[in-house]
Amino acid sequence: MCSAAPREIARPACFCDNPAVQRAAVPFPPPPDAPAPSDPPHSAPDPSRTAADPTQAAPAPAASSPSPSAPTSPATARSAGRGGLAIAGAKVSFILFGFVQQLILPRLLGTDGYGAVSVVLAGVGVVNNVIVATGIQGVSRAVSSVAEEDVAAAFRRTLALHAVLAVVVSAGFALLAGAIADFSEAPHVAGPLRLAAAVVLLYGLYAPLVGALNGQRRFVTQAAFDVGYGALRTASIAGFAFLFLRAGQSGVLGAIAGFVAAATVIVPLALTRTGLGRRGSAGPSIREHAAFLLPLAVSQTFLNLLLQTDFFLLRRFLGQATSGLALGANAADDLIGVYRGAQLFAFLPYQLLLSVTFILFPMLARAHAENDRAAVRRYAMTGVRLSFLLTGLLCAPISGLAPHVLRFAFPVEIWSRGGDTLRVLSLGMGAFAVLGVASAALTSLHRERAAAALTAATVLLVATGCSIAVPRAAFGPDMLVRSAVATSLALATAAVAGGVLLHRAAGGFVPARTALRVGAALLAAIAVGAQLPWLGKIAVLGEAILVALVYLAVLVATREVGREDLAALKQAFGRGARRA
Repeated sequence: MCSAAPREIARPACFCDNPAVQRAAVPFPPPPDAPAPSDPPHSAPDPSRTAADPTQAAPAPAASSPSPSAPTSPATARSAGRGGLAIAGAKVSFILFGFVQQLILPRLLGTDGYGAVSVVLAGVGVVNNVIVATGIQGVSRAVSSVAEEDVAAAFRRTLALHAVLAVVVSAGFALLAGAIADFSEAPHVAGPLRLAAAVVLLYGLYAPLVGALNGQRRFVTQAAFDVGYGALRTASIAGFAFLFLRAGQSGVLGAIAGFVAAATVIVPLALTRTGLGRRGSAGPSIREHAAFLLPLAVSQTFLNLLLQTDFFLLRRFLGQATSGLALGANAADDLIGVYRGAQLFAFLPYQLLLSVTFILFPMLARAHAENDRAAVRRYAMTGVRLSFLLTGLLCAPISGLAPHVLRFAFPVEIWSRGGDTLRVLSLGMGAFAVLGVASAALTSLHRERAAAALTAATVLLVATGCSIAVPRAAFGPDMLVRSAVATSLALATAAVAGGVLLHRAAGGFVPARTALRVGAALLAAIAVGAQLPWLGKIAVLGEAILVALVYLAVLVATREVGREDLAALKQAFGRGARRA
């Protein structure tokens, strides 16, 4: 019997990916935990800076270059389509579960407890998202690049390496927990951070199992684990926090114990579906696999640091201010909880804009592979212009109705002090969404190093801006606003730089008139939204629609949006996307 040919897969690569990742890509679920304000083992960040839980932050996807393989059979296409829908549905559910988690915790723990647990989740999220991205992508690549009969051996071989890495990274995180807490001027979270090291270990074991499912195209099973784990984690975190509080213990410690409990349950469940593989020499060698993982880990580290830089620095400066004013640690936790609440909604544009890169940039990668410069320019400009239009549409209601948006979801302690912060931060995250699209396009055009360098430079910009602006503000909400302004300016600067790099690589970015019209429409819509009164939670949804309609009306009036856009959307999301 002839051995089966290695199977081809196609997945969107991560923000600031590397060439190896582009050669082997898979439909990729959101990261397990992070903000975005993600939450990041499934990237994702949810919709808080971690998207759903402050540890979950979703990487911006870029498209991989299609492999010149044989035509796909109808059965394979149908299976891939069902898998893609399953993964997309799982991502949506994960975001929703994360949102629910973020809404429950302030009510259970109070704003200060919510702030403290956010510091823990943000710290562990940076590490988790890196270990999850490398685990899923690395093992998926390994098992998808060998013959069918060698899959079990390739899986066992790579799983062993990831298990060792999980132990090492988890131990290192536990040892550094005190230093992380001290940097954040929050020594009281050192204990929960050390406990969270168990999550790093468990995610380090779970991610390769998910990668095996992904590499074998078992997308429906993978999606089922994503959905099930999202529900389990949310319930477990909330439930343990409640039980600890009832027992007179720390609710923050209880929430992290619940996190560990959920991860402890999901690992053996996943093992029942994947097994441990079998001994053999198939698949990449340890050296080859490590060579693939290293650049991916570096790029993911930069991305996740970018997602959390302003948060950690703000907590540090708040802690220093409370020490100087002889206030308790709860005062700093209280304000950082307000900031995390604002981040939850500010990251929505970034989270929701990922669909643009999933759909348009595979076509961009193909055009680049075919050396079709005209098509590269057309797809790049189409994708970026669409990202501008959609970002404005999403940012307008969030920024214009910022206090109402927070009031819709959070108790008075957050919405009464976080409105101005959200108004500014949502615009900065809109710039971050455009930056993500530009970076994804650069990756599709094999400019991975430029995309990674841009991300690293943005981390430095955010850190510098926050370090200059925040300590000079008076203690209180003004520090939150200063952090939002500094972060937004840094992200806007990086988005412009990303546009310049993309223009050089693809020959186009976005017409100046489009940027001006979108800016004018956004300002008009925000001005209208800022004047609308609070009429109740249900009315907020109607007001958001009204603000969005104002934004669209200005675009139509300035002839930025017309019938040709509908035709372009049909081509990109319909027949054109299917042909690609």
